[in-house]
Amino acid sequence: MVGANPNFPTVDRARRATSPAMPRRVLPLRWHWAAMAALIVPLSFVLVQCGKAPTPEMLAANTDGTKSRAAKPQASADTFDDRFPQPQFVDRFPTAGESLPQVQSQVALAPQPREVRTEPVRVASLTPTLTLPRNEREELTTLVSMKSSAFPYFGTNPRSEEPFLNIVKGDRKGHRSFSGKVYWQDETYNDSRVLVHVPETFDVRKPGVIVVFFHGNGATLERDVRDRQLVPQQISDSGVNAVLLAPQMAVNAADSSAGKFWQPGGFKRFIEESASHLARLYGDPKSAQAFANMPIVIVGYSGGFLPTAWSLEVGGLPNRVRGVFLLDAVYGELDKFASWIEKNRTGFFVSSYTRYTKRHDLELMQMLRDRGITVTESMDGPLRPGSVVFVQTPDGVTHRDYVTQAWTEHPVKDVLVKMAVTPALTRVASVPYANR
Repeated sequence: MVGANPNFPTVDRARRATSPAMPRRVLPLRWHWAAMAALIVPLSFVLVQCGKAPTPEMLAANTDGTKSRAAKPQASADTFDDRFPQPQFVDRFPTAGESLPQVQSQVALAPQPREVRTEPVRVASLTPTLTLPRNEREELTTLVSMKSSAFPYFGTNPRSEEPFLNIVKGDRKGHRSFSGKVYWQDETYNDSRVLVHVPETFDVRKPGVIVVFFHGNGATLERDVRDRQLVPQQISDSGVNAVLLAPQMAVNAADSSAGKFWQPGGFKRFIEESASHLARLYGDPKSAQAFANMPIVIVGYSGGFLPTAWSLEVGGLPNRVRGVFLLDAVYGELDKFASWIEKNRTGFFVSSYTRYTKRHDLELMQMLRDRGITVTESMDGPLRPGSVVFVQTPDGVTHRDYVTQAWTEHPVKDVLVKMAVTPALTRVASVPYANR
């Protein structure tokens, strides 16, 4: 007798009735796993990574230290939850009469066709040459541990002159933030890794830049900087000859502390150490000299304003920083930003903002105009040495998505493209390497 199809999860009842001796069939194990997956997969769509972070007042308070806590008024502006709203169930699962909109931008995330070049390859003992394909160098995004990265940090908060790790519980040390929450050193301030990205088209022999990205509160390098904010992808898509360094700041915490970037020369030590890592990842140890002289563009998002400001003020590399780009990030340290702009007229400064930082951006604009510095409020046209641009984005733009959607889609890419129009901003890049 021919048996039932073993891959079908039902039993032919009529056949079993006429054959009482036929043993009862047991569903294959794979069907049990399939049933479990059918229950689990829909639930996974409801899970969303969205950590808490401080209000604008709490972000700015990171610059003042614990001594000024009593003098700060209670926050009355929008909460961080207002700016980073949790997705609702109805936003993710439509009713019977609705449909989910298709995200057209995902098409751009697909790998682009790679150009295949050919070059002659001479075979030993044979006179003719063979033309064989040679693929382009692959793109590289990885995490590298660096001693000079922001954390671990065992120094002081320069504003309060108190130890940064100001809480002790047994063998553990931690930091009490402005909100009163304690973050422990072994959980929040112990990650020395840096996200490094070298596009496949990068050529160390040509002028280029190092982009340093300081992420905001409640972030990790992989989940947020790489996958959600798409910073490495934006750099590659720009076509600009640039590499990326993104140090891990406070891990997934509502804290903007700058760590080692608070220290005089801290930013310089970070860039100097990165040269050997970039050269190794690029595949040519001799290129370290070129990376050691390459111009720098600092991008600070949200709470990243604090390490950006201190890197400009005491970092030790004022002349190598050719551009500063703030993404809804002017929460404080206006004097440091104004001072760098005034002293470095060979670089550019861009600040794009929402209503959350508008008051501080307007104040910084007035400070600069009082010093005789021309300020524009439009992103039309290229960026040139001395450009100072402030651009307000409409209310519909959310702070959480600001790195991928500001006045335009993928603003990091847009700024790099506008910068690349001016060769003077990247001219120093590869001179030592070319002359070796």
